[in-house]
Parts: sequence; C-alpha cells; structure tokens
Amino acid sequence: MRSAPPVRWGFLGAGFVASRALAPAVHAADGAILQVVASRDAGRAGALEPVRVADSYEEVCTSDDVDAVYLSLPNDAHLPWVLAALAAGKHVLCEKPLALTPSEVAQMATAAANADRLLVEAAWNRWHPRMRRVDALFAQTSEPREVDAWFTFSGVPVDNYRLDMSRGGGALLDVGCYAIGAAHAVLGDDIAVSDVKCRFGPTGVDLTTEATLTSPMGSAAIVASFERPESQGLVVRSAALTVTLSPPAFTHWREPSSLQVVEDGVERIEEFESCDAYQLMVEAVSRRMRGADAWVLPVSTSLTIATAVDEIARLANQDRDRATED
Repeated sequence: MRSAPPVRWGFLGAGFVASRALAPAVHAADGAILQVVASRDAGRAGALEPVRVADSYEEVCTSDDVDAVYLSLPNDAHLPWVLAALAAGKHVLCEKPLALTPSEVAQMATAAANADRLLVEAAWNRWHPRMRRVDALFAQTSEPREVDAWFTFSGVPVDNYRLDMSRGGGALLDVGCYAIGAAHAVLGDDIAVSDVKCRFGPTGVDLTTEATLTSPMGSAAIVASFERPESQGLVVRSAALTVTLSPPAFTHWREPSSLQVVEDGVERIEEFESCDAYQLMVEAVSRRMRGADAWVLPVSTSLTIATAVDEIARLANQDRDRATED
C-alpha cells in the first residue's frame, strides 16, 4: 500500500517561534514538508530551509503546492490571515491565542466549517505526553478538583507587541492562555469567572492578572504575569489524587520531565522521556489533514478558553473603571 503524500506546509512569518520551534518540527516530522515560507525579511524566510521562499503572505495562501498554512504572526493579524487561508482552501494551524475575542474565534470556526478545512490553535504543550497523561488521570475520576496554574516572567522589552493593546498585548492573552488551558483540561467546558485582580501597566495592557475559574467539576486559581519572577506551575488536587508537574509546567521542550502523583496517599513519580511537543503537534495535525485518526485541540476548546479570557478582561476593566471613577 502506498503511503499518503506528506502535507505541504506554508508558513506566514519567520520569527522566533517559527524559526526556533516550528520549522525544525516540520523538518523532523513524519508526513510533513516545509514547502514555502513568506516573511517581511526574505533572508530570514530562507533560513528556515523551505523548498522555496514566497514573496507575500497572499502567495502562500493561494499557492497550489501548499496544503496547510501555519501562522506565526502578531495576535492582531491572526483573524485576517486565518480567514484568507481558509478562503483559499487551506487547512490552518495558528499560534495561540487563536484570536483576540470569542467572536473572532467563532468567525474563524464558521469559515473553517464552510470550507471543510481543519482549524487548530497551536497550543503545543497540550500534545506533550505529560499533559496528555494529566488529562487521562482526571478523566478517570468524577471527584471535584482544585487547580493552581500560573505562568509568570519579567522583562518584556518596551517596544514588544506584548505591551501594545492594539496588537493583542497583555499577560492574560500571552501566558494566561497556558494556565487557563490547563485549568480547562481538568474542569471541562462549563467555566465561570470570578475574583479577578489585575494590575495594568502604563501602556494599558495587563501586567499581572489573577482570577478564579469555577465549573461543576471544581475550581482553579490562575495567575499570568509579565512582572513577577519566572515561574510556571500546575497542581491539580482531588480527594484521592494530587498531580504536580515538575517545572517548567508548560514549556518542557526536548528534555526529560516528570509528574508527581499522589494517589490514595501513595506517592509515585512518572518519568517522561525527552520529546519535541511541537513535532508531535505537527505530526498529529498532519495526520488529521490526511484523514487519519489523531487527537487535535478542538476549536470548541479554543472558543471556551477565549470566552474565559474575554470575561476575565471584562471584569478587570470593570474594576479599573470603578477605581478611576472613585
């Protein structure tokens, strides 16, 4: 039996994540080839070693030799280029956050359904075997659970888009997606938001956001920050089961990792070999694009997370407006 041809990937953007992680992942992946890259800097595009370099993002989206488009662009550019790629009949893998608002995610999802194409948010850590194990452990129990999830670091450059409100900046959209995504994985879709605390910076973006998420399955305390010491953590507790990810909780890449599990009072350490979760993501998405069975992050999950982010931001802005009035 002849094997299916590889998925031919076209990249929009050749920045840090694309060059450091996604291009090597596609080159190493089974069933994928880096066909073309477009960037504002042709030299940087060529450095990713595609089959060819394109002159424009439009060329990537409309090229007959491209099956799937990967977007590694600033947050505010996701919506127009996701829609352009889907309209051209391409499958799409887009960096997180998929969009700036739930309505944008819904618009993308509708476009993907109408085009009969796959749309996946590139929340790469969700493909890591350790995170998949956390999902599996808590899928086996209906006990209420409590989650602590945080992702903090300091030192965002003053000219970085992460500090620009108009470009989708802020800690919540940047690193908060990891914490909220982890909470969603064990709390399910029916999430409500409360107890939001936020500190805004001089450019108007949130520098630190804390919030509580609740669902019929339990609760989560999440923290995202651009001004606290570098730290990532995920701890999930139920009556009979406590799971703690060794740091870093979300960005283990090409190195061994471990999971501390305390079950019915008995502790064990589960070890995970070095792996590239970016490559696992590319391989899974490529398999699904070829019609094979593989887990990918559902766009419905992206919509749930975007809705939670939007509600946290709404409550934070509401508190800021009240403080200004006082």
